[in-house]
Amino acid sequence: MVDMFSLEGKTAWVTGAAYGIGFAMAEALAGAGANIVFNCRSQEHMDKALSDYEAKGITAKGYICDVTDEAAVADLVADVKKEFGGIDILVNNAGIIKRIPMTEMASSEFREVIDIDLVAPFIASKAVIPDMIEKGGGKIINVCSMMSELGRETVSAYAAAKGGLKMLTKNIASEYGKYNIQCNGIGPGYIATPQTAPLREKQADGSRHPFDTFICAKTPQERWGTPEDLMGPTIFLASGASDFVNGHVLYVDGGILAYIGKQP
Repeated sequence: MVDMFSLEGKTAWVTGAAYGIGFAMAEALAGAGANIVFNCRSQEHMDKALSDYEAKGITAKGYICDVTDEAAVADLVADVKKEFGGIDILVNNAGIIKRIPMTEMASSEFREVIDIDLVAPFIASKAVIPDMIEKGGGKIINVCSMMSELGRETVSAYAAAKGGLKMLTKNIASEYGKYNIQCNGIGPGYIATPQTAPLREKQADGSRHPFDTFICAKTPQERWGTPEDLMGPTIFLASGASDFVNGHVLYVDGGILAYIGKQP
């Protein structure tokens, strides 16, 4: 059973894994035995990430690469093939969100979110699939969202991108499953990271932040998720344990999508 979850000898590319959810997913994959490759768009983020990986005892290979740049992605994949023999696991994690009411959002802002959250996973997946076919299989994990299923005010671009990513996941599974490539999604719920810390801060009067109260009331487990909550699902979807799981989105949300919420 342990061997079923082993990633020894595998190489995993986690996009945007300098911090937060992506870093935790990369840490999990490394703990299961995988070689870790990640990318950043700036040397500053790269240096900090490499230091953080070293502190965890993880040897990771970092590349400066914008995943919306098709030529840069192709170069990264070629370099990884030379050094590691190709990518066995791709985690499309890089993403952004812009919280702007739809009628106030410029089309350029909408396109930026779509490019990073949806077009980039297409570019990266397209780049690794030929080698996965040659190697006899592979795993693609797309970081989706509860916004793949739900709408919410101010996140029209993000919801559109993540809904599209859910369907891209299903289509990659449909098109390339015959080559032993499994493409699945992970849909995190609300995760406690430095980026969401302001939404959990105590108010001046000592009360909880209204959004913190809202999320805990909507979650059956009555708490925010942690990056560590994503580690097990990541290993599962990256390993042989999920070899007949394809086109699925695994929501790691503490049950939010199953729950109507508490009565006020």
